[in-house]
Amino acid sequence: MKKIVLLLSMIFMLTLAACSAPVEQPGFESEKINVYTRDTSSGTRDGFTRGIGFADASANDSVLVSGFITADNNAIMAAMATDKAGIGYVSLSSVNNTIKALKFEGVAATEANVLNDTYKLKRPFVMMRRLDGDYINDTEYQLTLAFLAYVASNDGADVIANAGATATSGTGTWASQVANFPVCALDNSAITLKFGGSDSVQKIAERLSAAFTPACGNVKTENDHTGSSDGYKRVQGGEKDGVNYKHIGYSSRFFRAEELSGPESTRTQMAWDAIVAIVHKDNPVENLTGEQLTKIYKGEYTLWGDVITK
Repeated sequence: MKKIVLLLSMIFMLTLAACSAPVEQPGFESEKINVYTRDTSSGTRDGFTRGIGFADASANDSVLVSGFITADNNAIMAAMATDKAGIGYVSLSSVNNTIKALKFEGVAATEANVLNDTYKLKRPFVMMRRLDGDYINDTEYQLTLAFLAYVASNDGADVIANAGATATSGTGTWASQVANFPVCALDNSAITLKFGGSDSVQKIAERLSAAFTPACGNVKTENDHTGSSDGYKRVQGGEKDGVNYKHIGYSSRFFRAEELSGPESTRTQMAWDAIVAIVHKDNPVENLTGEQLTKIYKGEYTLWGDVITK
């Protein structure tokens, strides 16, 4: 009788343990990887492909896996919230709890790890203003200079940090510098400063604009972000005098050689940003290396089992 009771107890314990064990995802290894990317004008794509060691893909779709899906920042975030077999990449400032952010080479994407340079998959956030003498009036010129000074101040650095990026400077409080810009003592509520360029920078740009408005005569601001290439085109390039002209353009990559025709004083780096590979929250993968990401985007790894088992 004791043996029977002991046997029944053991069966009960094994059954209980089986019920409480984590539920695995049967067959996930056989899922085809759905690859998402930005278009070739994107600074995020430039930083991501170069950061993983696949620079050839920065501006060349032909080297990517067949069947890849091109989408903007918001669309990639939305896709990873629903596509259990998908993979994409976004700016750290865009990451939220609707998706899973993967580690890169075993290091989590955090502001601290960007600052201490242990997280290597990062790119710059840079700005370009119109050339001297290329403004409708002197007030708009002075307001543009004041905005750039605000971004470089401690106040601007705080806004950038709160938006998820790492500021590259902090020149002192805005209160200690605003007297250098008399235009900010005026009523600027009838004037609009226009910003454009990288959509990865948009959240930061909007927060900087909102903070600057009450700090400089209630100047109005307008943010219309359509990609890093437009950060140059609509400020110093071929579209600078069109209906979509901007006072300041943002880029989430360093400006290219052909975009450096204006003086260096019209350009500045305001922050570093981490780029993060993202997947669906139910994806069991936690970390990917540059080599693995390259093989996924080349099409050498086509199934999630290729990643999980290697």
